[in-house]
Amino acid sequence: QLQLVESGGGLVQPGGSLRLSCSASGFTLDDYAIAWFRQAPGKEREAVSCVYTYNVRTTYRDSVKGRFTISRDKAKNTVFLQMNSLKPEDTAVYYCAAALIGTCSESVGGMDYWGKGTLVTVSS
Repeated sequence: QLQLVESGGGLVQPGGSLRLSCSASGFTLDDYAIAWFRQAPGKEREAVSCVYTYNVRTTYRDSVKGRFTISRDKAKNTVFLQMNSLKPEDTAVYYCAAALIGTCSESVGGMDYWGKGTLVTVSS
């Protein structure tokens, strides 16, 4: 069974950094486009960043450009989201998602598999 597992969330002060990890069991992440979404309380789930298969392209939502970086570690079968200069508005549950088609989607419905999420809280 295909499973995605997120880790690395936690409480951090504004301006701080966190690195989220998305690991997989049952399949190779390199064969999928992998995206990070987030959902804040009372808000819809939104796309944050995505990496296409074979790293041909990465995408970021405007509010995280220059602060977040998505990357793959093929040997570890893991995708990372490095988050720097965190702001209170980055507070959310962050989800990892995979798309079999290999291209990224900003739509929740465009992704095929989901993890259960990891909570990121940015607060002083």
